[in-house]
Amino acid sequence: MTDDLSALLTGLTPTPAKVEAYRTDTYVLETVDQLRESGVDATEFARRHAMLLLKPDAIVARAVEPTLEWLGANGFPVVGAYRVPVDRHLARALWYFAWNIASPERRRLADLLVGISDALVLLVRGEDGRIPVSVRLTEAKGPTDPRKRRPEHLRYVLGRHSYLLNLVHSPDDPADVLREFAIYFDERTRTGILAADHGSDAVAHAARLAKDLYASTPERGFDRADALARLRSDTGAAGGTWSDDDCARLLYDAWARDIDIDPWSAIVLGSHVLPMRTGTQSQTLRPVTVNDWLEGRP
Repeated sequence: MTDDLSALLTGLTPTPAKVEAYRTDTYVLETVDQLRESGVDATEFARRHAMLLLKPDAIVARAVEPTLEWLGANGFPVVGAYRVPVDRHLARALWYFAWNIASPERRRLADLLVGISDALVLLVRGEDGRIPVSVRLTEAKGPTDPRKRRPEHLRYVLGRHSYLLNLVHSPDDPADVLREFAIYFDERTRTGILAADHGSDAVAHAARLAKDLYASTPERGFDRADALARLRSDTGAAGGTWSDDDCARLLYDAWARDIDIDPWSAIVLGSHVLPMRTGTQSQTLRPVTVNDWLEGRP
């Protein structure tokens, strides 16, 4: 099985290190086993599908409808929509092979973020061409760094918020599709997805799910100054001019003293003033680009 899975993965990612890491990964194994038992070709499934995760910050930003519009206009038809509970474990599962460079502060902010609301996962399906759907979607979505986004990118369209508050996530390549399919969905849900005819009502269903999520999640702003003002009020801190270091100390002190501060304001301010990466570790698996895919394929 391991040798067969290695051969399968070699065709689904241009990254040898990912093949090595994923050939014994529980989530990949679950998806591949279920696809085979269901008579679904794993390679075709992985190449033709992608998932787009609208994180809790996307729900706060009311970003579902513009995302659906952008997907339709850019050739990424939505064939399924699913409300997914999120917690610290799901975040670590998704980014397990990349978060070894995340700072403790980033992990703390991410843990606050997953407590804001459930998420929405959109299943996207397209024709299998030279570049798989997931690779095309990742490129079109735009990079994590707001400074590198262009007007045609989804993340640019949704708003240039911050490195952490980037609203959406998608699998880099078909190998990641296999892995993330089992992270988002349990076996019963996956069975239903594989058996569904994926009719044309997926977009309308996504809009209904968004309405439900909005009803339980207040809309909030992403303005740094507003976040600082709220946190000053929560902690009793004085006004005046606040540098990045001052803002960081405010957060560190509030956490050390276990003060009850507004989580969303802490996320917004922290995303601007706290370190996102640690310089002591190297990334296990770097993101895959279209060029990586084209250069790694015959």
